[in-house]
Amino acid sequence: MRAAVTNIAVLGSTGSIGRSTLEVIAASQGKMRAIALSAHNNVGLLQEQVRLLGPRWAVISDSAAAARHDWPDFGQDVEVLAGPESIARVVAQPEVDVVLSAIVGSAGLQGTWAALDAGKTVALANKESLVVAGPLVMRLACQRGATILPVDSEHCAVFQALQAGKRDEVRRVVLTASGGPFRTYSKERLSQVMVAEALDHPTWDMGKKITVDSATLMNKALEIIEARWLFDLRPNQIGVMIHPQSIVHSMVEFVDGSVVAQMGPPDMKLPIQYALTWPERREGVATKLDWGRAFELQFEPPDFERFPALALGLEVAEAGGTAGAVLSGANEAAVAAFLDGRLGFHQIVPACRDVLRNHDFDPNPTLAQLMRLDDWARQEVLRWISA
Repeated sequence: MRAAVTNIAVLGSTGSIGRSTLEVIAASQGKMRAIALSAHNNVGLLQEQVRLLGPRWAVISDSAAAARHDWPDFGQDVEVLAGPESIARVVAQPEVDVVLSAIVGSAGLQGTWAALDAGKTVALANKESLVVAGPLVMRLACQRGATILPVDSEHCAVFQALQAGKRDEVRRVVLTASGGPFRTYSKERLSQVMVAEALDHPTWDMGKKITVDSATLMNKALEIIEARWLFDLRPNQIGVMIHPQSIVHSMVEFVDGSVVAQMGPPDMKLPIQYALTWPERREGVATKLDWGRAFELQFEPPDFERFPALALGLEVAEAGGTAGAVLSGANEAAVAAFLDGRLGFHQIVPACRDVLRNHDFDPNPTLAQLMRLDDWARQEVLRWISA
């Protein structure tokens, strides 16, 4: 008897994670189908994806971009929807089995929230969903009987390693970081970093925002916060080690001293496929380690003085409440300003720190309050730049 096809809604299908997800689906030999695709304003690529994959729904979340396009070009067999509210409508459809949440930044929270509210399985590549609203998101998943499966390579690694023992046997989790392109730079040299340098990551091929986050190590700071809520850890149970080869994706240390690590080449198709096929493992298209050649694995503790984003991550993980929304919004605005040439690389983290420490902290915010603070933090960064 033929096994049922897993219908997947890919939110952010034109981004780096989205494109890798479509490769995984295409290689599944019919076991997975992209039933829905969404893009913000890259309508041309979305149209190509629709033509190749034949989804039932296509969403253009930017209404202005949708208005500029000739919708009949998508074909008669796909329903094309416009506006951010359309994402919530599509992910709640009964035909959707899994929602791959890969929209960049806090904008991805809406799709994640709607999918969890509908009781879906969410393959979560949007870390800001948990950075901004971790306690609320995890509570909603519990209330609706939804499942969250991490796609970030570090959290996918932790998820796999945790299966080696009981939760009360975990001493700590160690997230690995490549260190980005500037791990050996002095503070003085970091103040001179140009945009092209920051976008030249030594091991990963990612979008611009996350590549800059990796260079400042803000990406690791956000992952600390994500891990705190996703795995119900205390902040002092989360550590970071610099691992330039990006082969060990993270580790779990148990109370007896055993350390279980997950390894693989730096290829996002592996954690994507694991999330989409869990609890099964299948043959896939991800790059494999070559055990016929020699290689070395290097680990070193991070330098909190040169990369102060890590301290902010631990601070926000400890504080909870509104702190994550403010840090996330401030960082997105600061990175955008750096990419536009309005802010120096070395100013990204100080801008985020100042905005974070000058907001009205609330330990028990509502979702609406968090979204307002996300927008407030962005505006505060702009004021910080012009001050």
